[in-house]
Amino acid sequence: MQQDPYIRPNWDEYFLNLLEPIGARATCNRGRSGSVIVSPDHTILATGYVGSPPGQPHCDEVGHLMKTVTHEDGHQSQHCMRTLHAEENAILQAAKEGIKIEGATIYSKMVPCYNCAMRICRVGLRRLVAKKRYHADGSSIELFKSAGVEVFVQDNTVEEYKQQ
Repeated sequence: MQQDPYIRPNWDEYFLNLLEPIGARATCNRGRSGSVIVSPDHTILATGYVGSPPGQPHCDEVGHLMKTVTHEDGHQSQHCMRTLHAEENAILQAAKEGIKIEGATIYSKMVPCYNCAMRICRVGLRRLVAKKRYHADGSSIELFKSAGVEVFVQDNTVEEYKQQ
């Protein structure tokens, strides 16, 4: 009986598969996501997950710090402000350790929010690979396009996560 040959994951699949175990460290049940920053030669430079700054209370311990955001079209949405996003934490970890990430790729569970997109552009990351879309990612994608950041989304559906 002949076995099917093993098919090795490509680099994007490999790094996307790391996001779930990284995200398992997250401390906010609204978005247990992880992020990894990788050099052009496929070396992991930094990782991050959703969580509060060191020494600060976590959502899982004390609850969410919800704020209402009013959008241009007038609709309002609720956002938790207690934690840093996975992408922010990966960028900050690299900065803390003095690791150059300019020109690198960032892997994320979903297309980042606009604030994280600004940080990604600012530090010179050149490529974003996301598992899924974010429900409010239009302005992020436009920013990436104008900043020359290549965007690849593995699954074009919107990531579902716990709403408040």
